[in-house]
Amino acid sequence: MNKGDLLKGVLQWENYDEHFQRRVKLPVFYYDNTAMTAIYTASTAMVRRHLPRTEMRPVEVLPGKALVAFTAFEYRRTDIDPYNEFSISFPVTYRKPSIPGLTVLSMMARRYFTAYVWQLPVTTEIARYGGVQWYGYPKYLADIRFSHEGPMLSCTLTEGGENILVLEGKKLKTRNEKFNRFKTYSVKDGVVLPANVYMNPIEFGMSMSPGAARLSVGEKHPVARQLRELGLSERPVFYNYMPLMEAVLYAPRNLMDD
Repeated sequence: MNKGDLLKGVLQWENYDEHFQRRVKLPVFYYDNTAMTAIYTASTAMVRRHLPRTEMRPVEVLPGKALVAFTAFEYRRTDIDPYNEFSISFPVTYRKPSIPGLTVLSMMARRYFTAYVWQLPVTTEIARYGGVQWYGYPKYLADIRFSHEGPMLSCTLTEGGENILVLEGKKLKTRNEKFNRFKTYSVKDGVVLPANVYMNPIEFGMSMSPGAARLSVGEKHPVARQLRELGLSERPVFYNYMPLMEAVLYAPRNLMDD
C-alpha cells in the first residue's frame, strides 16, 4: 500500500488531557516510522509464567517451544510527538486453542497477530503516561537508541545505565506489503483489555535466515535476568525490517466489546 492509505477514512476524536494540558487524539496516528522485529523461541512453561490469565495460551512452533517477539520502534512523527519504543511480547491466543505450528502459520497467512505485551519501555513521558493510564500497558521510561550505520540496524535498550538488550537486524531489500493487524492484550485494574494496531509496511523486508538478526541480552537488569530464564533460542526463527511504515493505534476496549 502507498503512504497515507492506512490513515484515509479513519475518524479521530480530540480530547483535552488535563495532565499534559494539551489536546490528544484517538486513535493515535503514527505517520513516519522505522521498525524491526525478531522472533525467537523460548520454553513454553517459562513463557506461561509471565501470562496474567490462563485463557492466554502461548503460540508454539513445536510442542514446548513458544514464541517471543522483540520489536524496536523509531517513531519520527506521531500525534504524541516523536519517541522510541521497544516491545517484548508473547504471541498468544485468547480463549481459543493454540495448535503448535498451525496457529502461527495461520497468523502469518492472515497478517493478523495477537499477543500479550510483557514489556514496553518508551523514551517520553507522554507516551508512558498515556499507555499506562489508558491501555494498561507495562510502560516505563528507558533509553532506546538506534544506529543506522552500516548494513545493520541496531537498537540498544538500557535503563538507569544498565544494559537490558541490544537488537541488530540486517537492512534487507524491501518491497511494498499489505496491511497488518495486531491485537494486543494488556491488563488494567485486573481487567483484560484488547486494543487493535493496524500497520502499513510501506517498505518491508522479511527473512527466515537465522543470521538475519542478533539479540544480545544484558546481565544485571531485572528484565535481562528474566529474559535469560526464558530459554531463548540462540537465533531468530523470523525477522522483518520496515525502514518506512505507518500505523494506527486504536483505543482499548473491554473484552465484552471485542
